[in-house]
Amino acid sequence: MSYASWAPRVGAYLIDAVVVLPLVILAYVTGGASMDAESGQVSGPGPLYYVFLVLAIALSGYNRWFLAGRTGQSWGKKALGIRLVNEAGGEPIGAGKAFVRDIAHFVDQIICYIGYLFPLWDAKRQTIADKIMKTVVVD
Repeated sequence: MSYASWAPRVGAYLIDAVVVLPLVILAYVTGGASMDAESGQVSGPGPLYYVFLVLAIALSGYNRWFLAGRTGQSWGKKALGIRLVNEAGGEPIGAGKAFVRDIAHFVDQIICYIGYLFPLWDAKRQTIADKIMKTVVVD
């Protein structure tokens, strides 16, 4: 089992983010908060904001949790030829564990995002979330 280096992992994440980006942009453009010109009062986001935001979350969840959990590959990982698997058996981790792994990335973030840099020096090229979830990303 050959562990994926840091660059393809970052590239896969960026591809996954770009896929959702149009929906996030549409959410802000079509339904973001606005200010009434006469009164100066700021109104909250409109209904389209929530529609596009829910669509963005659903698309990201399908890609990062369902697909990556079932096959080991989100669209970004598939494009770059890497897979997310269990450390022990090498099989895909399942949607639930993929979801919890994304939540575990909070630990990578709370230490000034240094957890995301762990694959640069770690023997198995794991983030802290990977260590918590006992997962690896392989070529």
